[in-house]
Amino acid sequence: MQLYPINAGNLKLDGGAMFGVVPKSLWNRTNPADANNMIDIATRCLLIEDGNRLILIDTGMGNKQSDKFFGYYYLWGDFDLDSSLKQYGFHRDDITDVFMTHLHFDHCGGSIQWNKDKTGYEPAFKNARFWTNKDHWQWATQPNAREKASFLKENILPMEESGQLHFTSLPNGNTLENSALGFDIFFADGHTDKQMIPLITYKGKTIAFMADLLPTVGHLPLPYVMGYDTRPLLTLDEKQKFLSLAADNNFYLFLEHDAHNEIITVKNTEKGVRLNEIYTAQEIFNL
Repeated sequence: MQLYPINAGNLKLDGGAMFGVVPKSLWNRTNPADANNMIDIATRCLLIEDGNRLILIDTGMGNKQSDKFFGYYYLWGDFDLDSSLKQYGFHRDDITDVFMTHLHFDHCGGSIQWNKDKTGYEPAFKNARFWTNKDHWQWATQPNAREKASFLKENILPMEESGQLHFTSLPNGNTLENSALGFDIFFADGHTDKQMIPLITYKGKTIAFMADLLPTVGHLPLPYVMGYDTRPLLTLDEKQKFLSLAADNNFYLFLEHDAHNEIITVKNTEKGVRLNEIYTAQEIFNL
């Protein structure tokens, strides 16, 4: 098995929205805001090469939305999914599976693209199976008013229409062991219903793809919960459970949205679970 970080692009989001009720005077220390109160955000995906399978976890925002849409998110940097795949010798047509932690636009938008004449949409990975779970699919296709702007039909429905949509099993508790993708999955409901956190065994290490359970290093303290989360009190419980597990078992936490820190480990302290070490993906994945 080999792992590769895939940068699908960078954006900026409102710091207050990213940290909920936490005062700016606190979160600004770890995630400094610009003059518009915006903070740096990545859409860092993960590519798993395992035998004949090439599994991509999340796909970023994609490029099919309007200039007005992207104008809200202050795109920056030279990263995109195709050039990042090419860096490691891959093309999107090589991808066999696209695993989506959840169906918010910044996690699955790159899964679907315009067709050739821009009259409709088609899968951006023509040879891949798209993976979500039944509960989250229902949540995303019948969205509540709070999340409706994050679940865009053009990102979601073409997966089903193409016949490439597949569902993982659901767990009895929080964790599904040995999923169809070959890794364990921790399910979390605080951010959105049935978000999936992959737990990948790699050369004796557990790599946890943190998605929106832990967006950045700055979100390590338990009360630092995003304003986007639908059930923030549940996020508190899920973070405590998962971060304690990560500290006790020395998980390597792959950060999807931290533009400046790729992988971290955590440790138990008197103040709770806190940062232990910061690593580059190159160091951990031996690239």
